[in-house]
Amino acid sequence: MLPDNAQAALMGWIKAAGPVVKKVYGQSDADWKAVRADYVKQLDELFPPVEGVTFADASLGGIGAMFVTPEEVTEDRVMIYIHGGGYVHGGVEAYRGLTGRYARALKAKVYAVDYRQAPEFPFPTPIDDVFQAYRALLEQGTNPRSLMISGDSAGGAMVVTLMRKARGAGLALPAAAVAISPWANLTHSGASATVRDGLDPLCSVAFLNQLARSFLAGVLPTHPDASPVFADVQGLSPTLIQVGENEVMLSDAIRLASHMSESRVRTTLEVWPEMFHVWHLFAGILPEADQALRNAIRFFEDALNPVNIG
Repeated sequence: MLPDNAQAALMGWIKAAGPVVKKVYGQSDADWKAVRADYVKQLDELFPPVEGVTFADASLGGIGAMFVTPEEVTEDRVMIYIHGGGYVHGGVEAYRGLTGRYARALKAKVYAVDYRQAPEFPFPTPIDDVFQAYRALLEQGTNPRSLMISGDSAGGAMVVTLMRKARGAGLALPAAAVAISPWANLTHSGASATVRDGLDPLCSVAFLNQLARSFLAGVLPTHPDASPVFADVQGLSPTLIQVGENEVMLSDAIRLASHMSESRVRTTLEVWPEMFHVWHLFAGILPEADQALRNAIRFFEDALNPVNIG
């Protein structure tokens, strides 16, 4: 049972997503831009920014971004954050609470990439935009040993895909990555897609299938850039995967962790009992969200500051 304030926030999130769901199913004539803007505005109100950080518009290689700066920055620490929304909806302003907490705790500058979205810009545009932003950060002189990547849902999958594309292009990889509730398999073939459908209040398989069709625009869902469980993931940076036990994506997140582990990527998997999709947004009102985010921060800190125990 969720605390009352967390339950109220969850109900608010479900209500905010209502027009998005109608639009995805073709039951609304509203403009996609307006639907996204209203959704983002409501999530920003539900999960407001924390004190001690500032927000500004930025550009990385021509790709828009929200630039998050804490009052104190340690050396040249930088994070790229990739928001979720099924490649179709969501936006960076909805993540001011989460990115602000990351920035403040890690004393790092955070760039939340405002990538273009389907159906206007289907596969592979969102992925290409994020990769362009990453390349631009490196070209600006960002030290990869102080660079972190995190993202949720579709953004959690893009965390892995971004590292693969950087590896393929011969670019330096980040110090570490954290994938939150990754949408790792657009075929939804894992067992949890059946046995947990209906448990997660935010994602159903039917809705995810609609999102996938909008994003893929005819591309097979087994494409490795869309579903990293089918990709060559060798040589990637240490990665933490966090997923809620109630999620329909649970099995495929476990599959991704296993696939990365077997490919000799240092991989940590956390499965949080009874948690729902991207519960991290509830930091400040849900203890499990605070704890999961704290674990993610510790994972990054360990990667940035390796300790020799002699």
